[in-house]
Amino acid sequence: MFLKAVPGLQKFLLWKTKHLSQQQFILILSAIIGFTAGLGAVIIKNLTHFIQNLLEGNLIANYHHAFYFIFPIIGLALTVFIIKKILRKPVGHGIPSTLYAISKRKGLMRSFQMYGSILTAPITVGFGGSVGLEGPTVATGASLGSNIARLFRMNQSARTLLIGCAAAGAMSSIFKAPIAAIIFAIEVFSLDLTLVSMLPLLTASVSAILTSYFFFGSDTILPFELMDDFTISEVPFYMILGCICALGSMYFTVIYFKIHTIFGKIENKFFRLLLAGAGLGIIIYFIPPLYGEGYGVINNLLAENYIQALGTNFLNDFLDNIWVVILLLAGLVVFKIFATSLTFAAGGVGGIFAPVLFMGSALGHCFALVVNHLGITNEPISTSSFTMVGMAGLMAGVLHAPLTAIFLIAELTGGYELFVPLMITALISYMITNTVQTHSVYTLELAQRGELLTHDKDQTVLTLLNINQIIEKNFIPLNVNMNLGDVIHEGVIKSSRNIFPVIDKEENFMGIILLDDIRPIMFKQHLYDEITVSDIMQRAPDIIDLQNDSMKTIMKKFQHSAAWNLPVVKDDKYVGFISKSKMLTAYRQKLIEVTV
Repeated sequence: MFLKAVPGLQKFLLWKTKHLSQQQFILILSAIIGFTAGLGAVIIKNLTHFIQNLLEGNLIANYHHAFYFIFPIIGLALTVFIIKKILRKPVGHGIPSTLYAISKRKGLMRSFQMYGSILTAPITVGFGGSVGLEGPTVATGASLGSNIARLFRMNQSARTLLIGCAAAGAMSSIFKAPIAAIIFAIEVFSLDLTLVSMLPLLTASVSAILTSYFFFGSDTILPFELMDDFTISEVPFYMILGCICALGSMYFTVIYFKIHTIFGKIENKFFRLLLAGAGLGIIIYFIPPLYGEGYGVINNLLAENYIQALGTNFLNDFLDNIWVVILLLAGLVVFKIFATSLTFAAGGVGGIFAPVLFMGSALGHCFALVVNHLGITNEPISTSSFTMVGMAGLMAGVLHAPLTAIFLIAELTGGYELFVPLMITALISYMITNTVQTHSVYTLELAQRGELLTHDKDQTVLTLLNINQIIEKNFIPLNVNMNLGDVIHEGVIKSSRNIFPVIDKEENFMGIILLDDIRPIMFKQHLYDEITVSDIMQRAPDIIDLQNDSMKTIMKKFQHSAAWNLPVVKDDKYVGFISKSKMLTAYRQKLIEVTV
């Protein structure tokens, strides 16, 4: 239907098939997707800044500080209203929803996701929601990429690659960091690093950054020029910072999911909005730097202007005491994740990228101030450098993306003078965090459900397999109360299979009967009325739970049971059988599909 609605599309597809190879066409599409992802980033960013300037520039500045409490609640209420009354579908968190679409929906994203984040994320953030715009921007671009691929009848592997191109384009446009954007797409979306995938990612990244330069010029979200050189004497402090960032990463993840779990138990959405919104408003009222994305605070910290970064607060009269400043910076680290989590809990739309950078910058800055004012070193360490490296350290731990963290900060600094300390801190933070928390904030829920794609090709193929497509239902069920005569006439004679599922009158699965079990007695008619199904049935070697078992679990059940056929149940009701041969065949076909 969709194809027929686009005039001339069928002719174009025929022309494309004759004159362009698959790889050439993917390169063309990646350039288009990079442009659209960059354009989506421009729209989301401009809408957000328009709302922020309107509210912060006039209402807060000219009227009353109390608006810091009111605005977030209003923004969240508007967001929930738009989702419920206009979109009528959950928008979801940007990157996790994209990862879910790749793993369980064959890379197909719903069309409303192309504009859902554009309508909701600027309102959430513009009114003071303590989240970022990177996740919604990636989701918008990914949905555009998915639907463009769908329009041109691309297969699953091509759709996944184009979604990665959209993600790279979105990040490239936002940060003007094209190399980090490519690495981000590879790390987060588990794309294979091959020449076939690299060229489209590079094309999309370049296309997006050119779009950003066209609309924003040379302005960057984090303008920073490195002033202090790296010295070998600072290495121990960067190592300590890596350990602290690991602790901060684990703290971030624990609090994030704890609040998510608590508010997830509140079924009344209005009450949840009211409670979480009020909590967010209170936090922002007392700690104004937590208002919105927080890039203004980060830039002030990079400029070593911590007074401006802290803004107006109840300890303003004591800011001449450096330890009060350190305490307030530590407070930003502690409470930012609460503000972010409450924004999501209330129904806001956004991402965690900006909050992670915010917390990392405050953590690095705070650490540098402590070291300098304790007089540990002969020469003071660079506060701005540790601020930047702190961002990389926390990003590596929370997102489990150390390479993205290293290259992003390296590109933002305009050079590679900080490359060594970035590697030290990011590596230590990631290694410690990964030991304790195997999965990132993006992937934890998906991993727990067995729906996560990784760089492990075997695991990826198993995740992408659809269990419903390999269930065989040409087995004749036998009632547990049947006698041997019924088994012969209703089962053996009519069936082409050598195994029979046994069910009760409610269709609950009870066990199995093998043809070998009845072959010695099947011709003894005097036993037809004496022997019942319950006398000859046996337990199945194992049972597959349709609702709870992942494909990896199913494969293990076949391995441990040594069976060739295993029954499938749903809510204890018999559904069908899965054969090992059919599963292996499906595995081989899927492996061919996903190998780009």
